[in-house]
Amino acid sequence: MLALTDAAAEAISALTAQEGQTDSGGLRFAVQAQQDSGAQLALSVAPAPEDGDQVVGADGGAKVFLEPQAAIFLDDKVLDVQQDEQGQLNFAVLPQPDAQQPGL
Repeated sequence: MLALTDAAAEAISALTAQEGQTDSGGLRFAVQAQQDSGAQLALSVAPAPEDGDQVVGADGGAKVFLEPQAAIFLDDKVLDVQQDEQGQLNFAVLPQPDAQQPGL
């Protein structure tokens, strides 16, 4: 399942608030185009999940809605936020680190 970093959760909460979405709103990923090497994903702020969407939540209340095909592509990924040279924040999808054993 897609994991969210704390920075991504904060950015999603700020983005949904800025877009005037209620507590049920979130960031939605959908497959825009599928290629041999992966998928091109569309990202949008949505007022609620659509039928069939997988919902991923963070402790701070941030929500991500995953269209079924997008959920498959993002199953082993981490959503993070990174700052570019101009200081703009961009969402980044990164591979999850190897599964860590609790207590190690």
